[in-house]
Amino acid sequence: MSSNWFKDAVVYQIYPRSFQDSNNDGIGDLNGIKQRLPYLKKLGVDVLWLNPIYQSPDVDNGYDIADYEKIQPDFGTMTDFDQLLAAIHENGLKLVMDLVVNHTSDQHKWFQESKRSQDGPYADYYIWRDPVDGHEPNNWGASFNGSAWTYVPERGQYYLHLFAPEQPDLNWENEEVRQQVYSLMRFWLDKGIDGFRMDVINMISKVPGLPDGPLAQGAVYGDSSKFTTNGPRLNEFLQEMNREVLSQYDVMTVGEMPGVTPELAQQYTSLAGTELNMVFQFEHVSLAGNPDRRLGKWNDQPIKLSELKKSLSRWQEGLDGKGWNSLYWNNHDQPRAVSRFATDNSKYRAKAAKMLGTTLHFLQGTPYVYEGEELGMTNAHYTQLQQYEDIESLNAFHEYVEKEKIVDEQTMLEYLAHMSRDNARTPMQWDDTQNAGFSAAKPWFALNPNYREINAKDELAEQDSVFYYYQKLIKLRHQEAVIRYGSYQLLDPKDEQVFAYLREFQGTTLLVINNFTTETVERDYDQGKGKLLLANYPAGKLTELRPYESRAYLL
Repeated sequence: MSSNWFKDAVVYQIYPRSFQDSNNDGIGDLNGIKQRLPYLKKLGVDVLWLNPIYQSPDVDNGYDIADYEKIQPDFGTMTDFDQLLAAIHENGLKLVMDLVVNHTSDQHKWFQESKRSQDGPYADYYIWRDPVDGHEPNNWGASFNGSAWTYVPERGQYYLHLFAPEQPDLNWENEEVRQQVYSLMRFWLDKGIDGFRMDVINMISKVPGLPDGPLAQGAVYGDSSKFTTNGPRLNEFLQEMNREVLSQYDVMTVGEMPGVTPELAQQYTSLAGTELNMVFQFEHVSLAGNPDRRLGKWNDQPIKLSELKKSLSRWQEGLDGKGWNSLYWNNHDQPRAVSRFATDNSKYRAKAAKMLGTTLHFLQGTPYVYEGEELGMTNAHYTQLQQYEDIESLNAFHEYVEKEKIVDEQTMLEYLAHMSRDNARTPMQWDDTQNAGFSAAKPWFALNPNYREINAKDELAEQDSVFYYYQKLIKLRHQEAVIRYGSYQLLDPKDEQVFAYLREFQGTTLLVINNFTTETVERDYDQGKGKLLLANYPAGKLTELRPYESRAYLL
C-alpha cells in the first residue's frame, strides 16, 4: 500500500513511565494513557507514539528489550494494550510503536544462548570478535561512555555494544536475525498498530573489518560513528524490510538516524516509498556542543540563531520534493525545548513556548509534540548528582569528572542541568495537587517543582495558554495546504534576533516571523500586505516585534 497520511498528521510522543499512573504504583502505564485520550483528542493530534513498553530490565529505560512480544509488567498486560489500541482507534487516532532492533537486552534469550559458545543456532546473532593482543578488538567507545566491547569468558570473545554493556548489538549481516526482526514487526502490525519509530536504525550496518576510530586529543576511546552509521548495507536492509513487511501495511515510519545528512535522507525517505517515510536527524539539537570535543554534547551555552536557521533551512531545502522531514524541538532524549532554544524565565516562558511552536509547526514536514511541550514544561534545573536517574547522565559525570578529570563537579552539574535527558522524563504535570495528578503514590522520578505554576488543569482553564495555542497550530496545519506542502525560503539568514521565512504553495504565500530574544526589535517584511493568521501577542505596532513575539501572515 502507498499512503501519504503521515504528511498531514501531527504526532504526540508519550513517555509511558511519566505520563499517567492508573494503579498508584508511581509508574505511568497503559491504562493511564487510555484515561488521558480525551485530553489528546482535545489537543487535536492525529498520531500517538509510545516509547518502548516491552519487557525489559530497564537499564536504559526500556531501550534494552528482553522480549519484544511481551508487555513490561509495570505498564500493564497485553490485554491492557489491546484495549488501549482499540480506544485509540475509536477516538480517530493512530498508534506508532518504538522499534529497537539495533540491539537487544543482554537478558534476551537470543543473547543468553549466543554467549554460551561459538557454536549453536544463536552463535552468530550478535557481533563477536576475538581479542587482539589480549584486549578489545578495536578502540571504539560506547555512547554511554567506556569501551564498546565486553569480554565473555564462556566464548573467549568480546561482543559489540554501541550503547550500554547490557545492550549488545545485533548482527544484521545474519539473514536469520533480519527475518526474526521482520517476524516481530508483523506481530505488532497484525495487531493493528499504525507504524514504527525506529531507534538508531542507521546503525544496523557496520563497515566490514570494524577499524579503529579517530581519537580526539586526550580521548581514551575512538569515535566509531563513521564506521557504524549509514553503513554500506543500510539501504539494502531498509529496502528489504520495506519489501517484506512495511509495504504490506498502511503505516508511517520514522527512523532515528544520528549523523545523517539531507543527501542521505533523500535516499532513506525517497518519495518512491521504498524505505522509510522520514528520519529524525540530530543536526539542530547538536548545535552549541562543547568546544572540547571529548565532552561532546555536554555544554550549557545558548545556540546561535543564525546557526539554528542554517541547520533547519538545510533540511527544509534538501528534502523539498525529494523526501519528507520530521519536525521536533525535544523528545525523551533531549532537554525541554523552551529551556534549550528560548527561555524558561517565568516572565517570558509562555510567549517563548508559543514562539517555538510557531517556528516549528509552520515548516514543511510532520511535527512531533513531546508530552508537556504543549504546556511549556521546562527543564528541572537539578543541582545535585543524586537527583539524576539517566544512565547516560550518570556515566558522563563519573567519566569526565571522576575518572578523566576533564571538568570540575560544579561545571558538569551545570551541563547536566542544561542537557540531561532526565529533564524530559519528569512526570507529566496534570494539576497543582500533590504529585501533579500523575499518581497518588510517590512517582518513580521526582516531579519538576514548578508543577504548581505549570500544569494542564490551569492551561485548560486559560484561553490564552500554551495548550490552546498549540491546538490552533495543529488546526491550522490541517486546514492550510501551504503549511503542509509549501516550499520554503529563509529570510535574512544572518539576523541573530529574528527567524523569518516564507512558504509558498499553488499561489498562496505564508510569512512566518519569530523574535528569539528578550528585546523589542523593528522588522519590515511587507507584513502589512498580508492577513494575520496567528500571533502570540495582542495586536501591536505592525513592524515592532516584542520579546519572543511570533506572527504568521497569509500574503
